[in-house]
Amino acid sequence: MSEQSTRFQKSVLLQERARELIPGGCHTYAKGEDQYPVLAPGFIERGSGCHVWDVDGNRYIEFGMGNRAVGLGHAYPAVVRAVESVLGGGCNFTRPAKIEVECAETFLELIDADMVKFCKDGSDATSGAVRLARAYTGRDLVACCADHPFFSTDDWFIGTTPMNSGIPEAVRKLTVTFRYNDITSVKELFDMHPGKLAALILEPSRGDDPRDGFLHEVQRLCRENGALLILDEMITGFRWNTGGAQKLYGIKPDLTAFGKALGNGFSVSALAGKRKYMRLGGLDYTDRPRVFLLSTTHGAETHALAAAIATMRIYRDEPVISHLHRQGEKLREGIAEAARRHGVDGHFKVVGRSSCLAFATLDRNGHPSQTYRTLFLQETIRRGVLMPSLVVSYAHDDEAVSQTIEAVDGALAVYAQALESGTDRFLVGRPSQVVFRRYNQGAEQAKILTAITRIPDVRL
Repeated sequence: MSEQSTRFQKSVLLQERARELIPGGCHTYAKGEDQYPVLAPGFIERGSGCHVWDVDGNRYIEFGMGNRAVGLGHAYPAVVRAVESVLGGGCNFTRPAKIEVECAETFLELIDADMVKFCKDGSDATSGAVRLARAYTGRDLVACCADHPFFSTDDWFIGTTPMNSGIPEAVRKLTVTFRYNDITSVKELFDMHPGKLAALILEPSRGDDPRDGFLHEVQRLCRENGALLILDEMITGFRWNTGGAQKLYGIKPDLTAFGKALGNGFSVSALAGKRKYMRLGGLDYTDRPRVFLLSTTHGAETHALAAAIATMRIYRDEPVISHLHRQGEKLREGIAEAARRHGVDGHFKVVGRSSCLAFATLDRNGHPSQTYRTLFLQETIRRGVLMPSLVVSYAHDDEAVSQTIEAVDGALAVYAQALESGTDRFLVGRPSQVVFRRYNQGAEQAKILTAITRIPDVRL
């Protein structure tokens, strides 16, 4: 039997069934089977702290942390208790629940904004900000940072990617791009589209700090040209600083979006900003047309807001941020030493801010390589670590960090051999692929592999 057959029997069957029922086999492209090696857990059964167990009972130290949505750890007890405390009273009513006010107050105590509106995911929040900016300015064009990989599932952003099928050309033309830490590219946009840009949206950082006052210079140009500045803090929020990266960098945007770690994995996000913009989506009298801002049936479910309140209070009262940075730095240093020891430090690099690390896999020629990334993931999974990134949580203790460094050390030993003799000897199956691609590739090979490895007598 193959290693996939013996270690991932239930996952193999579930993947086959999922392909029939769910486009992509899951509900987030980043979690898709094409993002992982063939020798990878297909489905997670449960999580606790910094560990997860797959449906076959295999245990892993996990670093994806729900695509960065889990900052405290899986099933964090204080958050679970907060959710349980409200579920018995119902979660959704015909009128607002009082917890909506409490959650707004808690949020605005941490984040320097005037008003906030909660929703369920980051796409709704960022798209709400774009709509407000267009309504306030009366302009159609929006600019997003080309160096930041994702802002929304909505057309205004997806139209800028290679995966833009189904989006009208007219819509695609309404979004233009600029580069991070390149103020000249921002100036050129305003010169090319005078009086037409409604807003610029970017993340405060992807890891590198803004250079030469970049964020403040962008804000200055926005003000001079009548555009709004939108900061997307889906990732940086509650990882860079308790008050967001905007507090760390000393800047107050016109509008901002938070999510991911806001509810420690529960579905809640937030659009916040200055009152003069946010009120356009409210009931106050204004001489401007009303904006249909965010109106979601499930946007203020009581259990999600309870999770958010509990999570924010833990960030406020406990040293979560410093822990994330400390443990991330230990990982960075330990893995860098392992890479040097195996002579692959020119081909495998840990990148990003300590609280939100990622890694780069390079081939023999120093070029980014999905094949070598897949090999590295395969070998760390074999050693009990699931790490599509190196995102730590409050639950990652010293033992988990030490075990991870040991696993990476073993994986890099294989990586070094592959650099010498090629990946074919070591990689099982096809390499993973990037999410934003125009066409699917290797579909037939995937079907063949499934047919070979399927175990008919397994019962789920």
